[in-house]
Amino acid sequence: MEPAITIGLLECDHVRPELRHIGGDYREMFPALFNKVSPRILFRFYDIINGVFPGNAAECDGYLCTGSSFSVYDDVDWIHGLADFVRLLHLQDIPYAGVCFGHQMLGYALGGKVRKAAAGWCVGVHELTMLSRESWMEPYQDKLGLLMMCQDQVTDLPESAVRLASAADCPNAMMMVGRSMLGIQAHPEFPPSYDRALMELRKERIGEEKVTRGIESLGLRTDEVTAARWIVNFFSNLQKRN
Repeated sequence: MEPAITIGLLECDHVRPELRHIGGDYREMFPALFNKVSPRILFRFYDIINGVFPGNAAECDGYLCTGSSFSVYDDVDWIHGLADFVRLLHLQDIPYAGVCFGHQMLGYALGGKVRKAAAGWCVGVHELTMLSRESWMEPYQDKLGLLMMCQDQVTDLPESAVRLASAADCPNAMMMVGRSMLGIQAHPEFPPSYDRALMELRKERIGEEKVTRGIESLGLRTDEVTAARWIVNFFSNLQKRN
């Protein structure tokens, strides 16, 4: 039997208390998703937004970085610290996967650009079209339907990044830097009901028409389990090489 993989969850925000009845906080959402594809994933939790960082980068086999209501370019101490930590992981070749804000942080920390997207908010289900097929993308699909909730996007990739997928309103929807750093703009961990609750809560900011379309899209097929399987494969393959 293959050994367990310890993943450090870098918590860059917390679910609002009035919405936690839907799927819990991020430390409940991510294990709930990943337990569907592998019993070998063990999570350690780091409350990054409140300044709690790993004492040593090597204390986990890899790290998974959550979304956030903040922007990676905000002048906040914990965001600066996280950017430094991501650069350290890159230098030490320690596996990292980021979703939404975590994806943007990967791009930002390694020299890319993150800005408000020209297309505005991406909400609801979006179709990602794969542009590259990697060994860990098994079972392979050339398209993934995933939930999104973002206004910022990685507009310019880091120099060494490879674009893995794009969506109609999100050109850099998935990327890889080197062999050990992965970013996905979508939120595979979100239950659809939570994405809907966020859309309704942010209707004035997002716009009523876009929220209406986003809620209607929740009836489409989603592939969050495939996305989780790919991330587990990504970590597992790197663990075997190291």
